[in-house]
Amino acid sequence: MDTQFAITGRDFAISVTDTGVSRSIVKMKHNKDKTWQLTPYTMMTVTGADGDIDPFSEYIQGNVKLYSVRNAQDLTPKEVANFVRGELADALRSRGAYKVNVLVSGYDKTTGEASLYWIDYLAALTRVPFGSHGYPSYIIYSVFDREYKEDITLEEGLGIVQKCINAVQTRFMADMPNFTVKVVDAQGTRAIDIAKA
Repeated sequence: MDTQFAITGRDFAISVTDTGVSRSIVKMKHNKDKTWQLTPYTMMTVTGADGDIDPFSEYIQGNVKLYSVRNAQDLTPKEVANFVRGELADALRSRGAYKVNVLVSGYDKTTGEASLYWIDYLAALTRVPFGSHGYPSYIIYSVFDREYKEDITLEEGLGIVQKCINAVQTRFMADMPNFTVKVVDAQGTRAIDIAKA
């Protein structure tokens, strides 16, 4: 049971994932970072079938870096999201479909805006101000619906993230004690210790 969610303001995006890896009733790992750095200003979180997450994410990460090397420029978050959607759609039409759900968040240096793209395993893509995948998304969306407003500041966004984490830890049946929180803005991508934010 994975948890991933993200939220955007005018000039930043916050991406959050749980750090647990489990199989059936066994917790295999409790410190996995499920965020993939694609460019200095774009990151991707992936949840889904354990056997699909790493191969798909490494494939996307490698191709985005290859594009950057060949063309001497990075893809924008919108371009990355459309590439991810295209790869999922192509795989869906073959026997090698990936069962992964993706959130692509990033900061576009040319427009000065942050963006978040919600992509599911059926290759549906939409730009959203906040998004979530996984069973806890039912709980997380209730917090987003109540707390989110346009043009929030980074501090307000981190406050909403803390409320989402608290709601999941209180109301969700599985224990999710640790989360990875990352911010992308004009300064690039960085990890945030939510307890100290």
